[in-house]
Amino acid sequence: MCVVSFNVPEEIILDLRESRNDFTDYIKATVAVDLYKNKKVSLGYCAEVAGMTKEEFIQLLSKNGVSIFGFDSDEEFMEELANA
Repeated sequence: MCVVSFNVPEEIILDLRESRNDFTDYIKATVAVDLYKNKKVSLGYCAEVAGMTKEEFIQLLSKNGVSIFGFDSDEEFMEELANA
């Protein structure tokens, strides 16, 4: 596991009225969603980055409007739907 750190002004944490752990969880989840949305990393790795199970991460993606189904065209989607 690799550790990445960066500095955040203490005022941000105070303004948000969140604990450092809650803010850290938020940052990890936000990075994981972005990585998945931009097809940088697999769903499993993103769930690990977010500190979640795959099922929890899929729910987080849904809450953020990110689909786990990626189709390159409407035709590809319709073909997959017909085969379901």
